Amino acid sequence: MSTIIEALHAINPLYSASGFFVGALVGFTGVGGGSLMTPILMLVFGIAPATAVGTDLLYAAITKTNGTLVHAMNGAVDWKITRRLAYGSIPATIITLLTLSWLGKASNHAASGLITSTLGFALLLTAAAILFRRWLLDHIARHTEKMDDKHIGALTIRLGGFIGVLVSISSVGAGAIGMTVLMALYSHTRTVRLVGSDIAHAVPLTFVAGFGHWMMGGVDWLLLVSLLIGSIPGIAIGSHLAARVPDRYLRPALATMMAVVGAKLSL
Repeated sequence: MSTIIEALHAINPLYSASGFFVGALVGFTGVGGGSLMTPILMLVFGIAPATAVGTDLLYAAITKTNGTLVHAMNGAVDWKITRRLAYGSIPATIITLLTLSWLGKASNHAASGLITSTLGFALLLTAAAILFRRWLLDHIARHTEKMDDKHIGALTIRLGGFIGVLVSISSVGAGAIGMTVLMALYSHTRTVRLVGSDIAHAVPLTFVAGFGHWMMGGVDWLLLVSLLIGSIPGIAIGSHLAARVPDRYLRPALATMMAVVGAKLSL
């Protein structure tokens, strides 16, 4: 009992408040938590890049497991799309983690620099995917509308590989970027099934990537628990109030903020 009490005292309420804030925004807008949480941990709390990314990956894996179960029970997961994404992302994730491990042993500064730069790049891509989604959908669709299922599958595997590299290094990319391309590749599939498939794919991806970062010493478990304490009610409240939030204003504002933070981290 005393151990539990000591652990509760060690939980940082500021981290929980940040988890609540990010969870509420995810519930409001559907924007991926990694795009918000990792920059906050690094820039506001001064968490080391590797620890911020590793902790956020396991945070995402835990929170998205519940979302996958809900979507699967509602028949809103296309497992063929999920498998195609995983065929590309899991091998890419393993290779990326091995590369990060080698870089970390050679130079912690080099590994941290790669994580920070990639995070900035991923945030810029995410901001572009949010702000210019309609144009991107139309542009990609014009090049893929006449492709057969075999070619669509090959492109999906490549997309999974790209996301695997991006997420393993920065914890960002599986949400807005992946969904934008999926909506263009599978324009005849209902959006809810694409969302469910994307979330289902994010679970093994973030678990594998998070486990790899844990093995490299890049996970702070007390930080993880603190974030979950705030984010779980935050997501629930945000989702409940989503219909009352002026999404057409909030999403562009978030995208602009991500672009500014991404540019700061990239420079």
